[in-house]
Amino acid sequence: MKLATFARVGGLSTAGFTALVLLAGGVAQADQAAGNACAASLTADGKAIYSAVMAAGDSGDLRTIVTDTTKSLAMSGQIDRGNARSNAQAAAQCLEQARS
Repeated sequence: MKLATFARVGGLSTAGFTALVLLAGGVAQADQAAGNACAASLTADGKAIYSAVMAAGDSGDLRTIVTDTTKSLAMSGQIDRGNARSNAQAAAQCLEQARS
């Protein structure tokens, strides 16, 4: 379906639909900026978890993604296993901000 057709079906003009799409893109960037600002205060291991999840770009269940990523990083020796859970929880809070 073409953009103009989709916009008409939704009751929006093409210009209104375009503005809505651009606005949504700006919100996504603002949310990512908030997540990145939050991540700046994380420990090095928390930052590693945050970065790995963000790089994956997966939009699935955040808890599962963070858990799987944290396990992978811990098992490969990239982060400390003893603090993995607390770092994952802190990173998840920042990731929630980046996704909201």
